[in-house]
Amino acid sequence: MAAEKTSASRLDPIEESRKQWLAHGWNDSTDGMTTVISVMRVHQLFLAKVDAALKPFALTFSRYEVLTLLSFTKSGTLPMSKISARLQVHATSTTNSVDRLEKAGLVKRRSHPDDRRTTLVELTETGRELSSRATAALNEEVFTSPALAGTDLGGLLPHLESLRSELEDHA
Repeated sequence: MAAEKTSASRLDPIEESRKQWLAHGWNDSTDGMTTVISVMRVHQLFLAKVDAALKPFALTFSRYEVLTLLSFTKSGTLPMSKISARLQVHATSTTNSVDRLEKAGLVKRRSHPDDRRTTLVELTETGRELSSRATAALNEEVFTSPALAGTDLGGLLPHLESLRSELEDHA
């Protein structure tokens, strides 16, 4: 019987990429490549955890975001355009999410009373309850302990905010 590989002996593809970058003489971009690839991999891993936590609620993260954003408002209502702007997604993505949420009875569309060109999205009581339960699951399964053992999250956040801000400024 072959011995199982431990995590210590497992090949780290990102470290291997770093070595190859250096071997090809791309020294000036090695740290940048390693950072970008690492952040992208962390994104994939976090998204998988979030998806697993939301699966019992039949929600994708994008639909969860719409529900929760609406639950944060006093009236439970926002124009479609504001949802897109606040979630920083294309209007088509918002429309798709709202279509599915509406079909599930979690939100409803209605005309803006003062502007016929504006469509409002209103959270239903069922949507509010589902958002609350899904948030509790995300807090318990993902957000409270995001698998960063020994990492000072408070110290990491300013670096991530700076990186995000810099990238958004150049987008």
